[in-house]
Amino acid sequence: MGTFHGRMLLIGCGNMGGAMLAGWLRGGIAADVFTVVDPYVESVPDGVRLLRTMPQETFDVVQLAIKPQGLVSAVPDIEPVLGPDTLVLSLLAGVELSTLAECFPRAEGIVRLMPNLSAALGKSPVALAGNGLAADRTAMVDALIAPLGQGEWIEEESFDLVTALAGSGPAFVYRFIDALGTAAAELGLPEEQAHRLALATVDGAAALAAISEHSPGELARRVASPGGVTEAGLRTLDLHGSLVGLVTDTLRDAARRSAEMAAQARKQS
Repeated sequence: MGTFHGRMLLIGCGNMGGAMLAGWLRGGIAADVFTVVDPYVESVPDGVRLLRTMPQETFDVVQLAIKPQGLVSAVPDIEPVLGPDTLVLSLLAGVELSTLAECFPRAEGIVRLMPNLSAALGKSPVALAGNGLAADRTAMVDALIAPLGQGEWIEEESFDLVTALAGSGPAFVYRFIDALGTAAAELGLPEEQAHRLALATVDGAAALAAISEHSPGELARRVASPGGVTEAGLRTLDLHGSLVGLVTDTLRDAARRSAEMAAQARKQS
């Protein structure tokens, strides 16, 4: 890690951009690699340059983390920071590669990516989509993503679904953790203790699943002794496929919203 030595401009450094910046610094990339342009963020880590307006220079990598609906109006300000060798990374939900290519024709390559806030810890899945990237550009992206977590190159038509899974997925997991603790509290445990135990349980289970040779489904089967406590609980979770059905509907609705945002972005471009 820490092998990227170019110059990177982060246009927007809110929750997600800030998490990625933290992950890159944690992974060993030097702070002076980064310039942040953001009129609202109060501070950035030591060594990172913070600007309120766009600089008059070009960069090796430019990352877009602004509101998608603001892209078109921002193009005239952004375009001058792109040189002939600049790689553009886009976090803009719903904005497709074709739209980005129309906005930034001088960019050498454009990549859509969808991480989540676990990037700050180097534990985020990162969905990636790009068209016609040269091998060295792909290698550069892989090197940049490595400190953030697990990069997965996908076809762009799958981006809405992967956005729902990898981008929004943590919120769904947090809701399950909260439900686990809330249920234990309703059944009699002190509320704070119930939520501590729920969080520790999910943390340990995820850590074990990450290193196990078995799938999560197989781990659940192995934990459940025939006729035992775990099996009784799993029987309720699995009743009529209710859990899988609920999660399927959840991902479908989130992916549908991502597709709607993409359609809105196309109309505005």
